[in-house]
Amino acid sequence: MFYLFLKNVIVGPFLLSVFRPWVRGAEHVPPKGAVIFASNHLSFIDSVFLPLVVDRQIRFLAKSEYFTGRGLRGWIVKTFFLAIGQLPIDRSGGKASEASLNTGLEHLATGGQLGIYPEGTRSHDGRLYRGRTGIARMVLESGAIVIPVAMIDTDKVMPVGAKLPKVRRVGVVFGEPIDFSRFAGMEGDRFVLRSITDEIMYELSHLGGQEYVDVYASSVKGRPQSAASPALG
Repeated sequence: MFYLFLKNVIVGPFLLSVFRPWVRGAEHVPPKGAVIFASNHLSFIDSVFLPLVVDRQIRFLAKSEYFTGRGLRGWIVKTFFLAIGQLPIDRSGGKASEASLNTGLEHLATGGQLGIYPEGTRSHDGRLYRGRTGIARMVLESGAIVIPVAMIDTDKVMPVGAKLPKVRRVGVVFGEPIDFSRFAGMEGDRFVLRSITDEIMYELSHLGGQEYVDVYASSVKGRPQSAASPALG
């Protein structure tokens, strides 16, 4: 209820009038049933603008650090993320990551919508990086519809490290649903998981026109671009 109040009464109308997001491909978003929105990740505000242009609530898997901060600032951040439907996940690996995966699956099992950033972190230079296979496991285990999403120019509104956004238009492009039913029952095959993930990343690159780099974004953060340019996938 508080989410709808924020979206439809307080925050939503203001953001829509100021940033005037444009949308393409909205007809690809199903009106009901479990949906995984697989999106590129350019800015913190991706998780703000994507839900604004979709009727049903989207929940995101967000790093647990957003929910564990101390003091007033920590409380404000935690309250905000809970209000916009974020689900805390532990990215430390092992059983913690498995539990996080199950959190997303439980939400999808109720027919909910889940937003996932396959890159695992924001792009530091506007390029699209290699996807992590957790999304593929979730796709196969949930049977949810997969909608690729390209966020456009959100990094120009609020780049990584920026404290306040700049006013300019952003775009959201929804691609056609991707069918992975041919891989049903193969969630234990790591080669299948990589194939699914790579197909999703290819669609994202095509939708958003981003250059694709076949390494994980987390492995090149802070390095000069010339030193972070291996063979393109």
